[in-house]
Amino acid sequence: MSVLQPIRVVLADDHEMVRQALAQILDRSEQMKVVGQAASPGELVEAVRKHRPEVVVLDYSMPGGDAVTTIQELLTFDDKLKILVLTIHENIHYAVRIIESGAHGYVVKSAAMSELIAGIEAVRQGETYVSPKVSQHVFQHLRSGKQTAGISQLSAREQEVLSMLGAGFGIKECAARLKISVSAASTYRARLLEKLGLKTTAEIIRFAIENDLVG
Repeated sequence: MSVLQPIRVVLADDHEMVRQALAQILDRSEQMKVVGQAASPGELVEAVRKHRPEVVVLDYSMPGGDAVTTIQELLTFDDKLKILVLTIHENIHYAVRIIESGAHGYVVKSAAMSELIAGIEAVRQGETYVSPKVSQHVFQHLRSGKQTAGISQLSAREQEVLSMLGAGFGIKECAARLKISVSAASTYRARLLEKLGLKTTAEIIRFAIENDLVG
């Protein structure tokens, strides 16, 4: 009788305490084995090359690179790799963007650890896993073929600025909350206008509200 080997997992999160806590919990499960950890996209690529995991658990907002770019780079290196994104964002547009980029799972950080474990097991078996909090809306969206009107082109930071502008924050407030310069925030606003085909901040606000992107 053959014994199933544990799922080899690499964790990627810039917060060491988060990684260590997740590693301890996953390692307690006979079904999982954390074989590597990474604090940046660059470290993650190296960890995948070195440890050859079956599943990567990737923090959506890890500094040093856009989640979508990181996902695509990892899949270019190993198209059999399963990627599950862990995030604070419960908005369906974030989830749709991640799944359409090639990731196999999307779990919100407010969920119980049992949900993360279930997600890892599901993606390893070739399934797509999305947290129940957002899954129904995500799959309805994907089935409908509804266009995201440029949302998929936005970086994680651009989506954050879009969300804040949609909530009524000015450029200076956005800059302060994101801990970036006013000039940088203005540049993100300009990119939003260009990518979304909009002309004014008022149109950005309306777009954010209509697409349920208000933070």
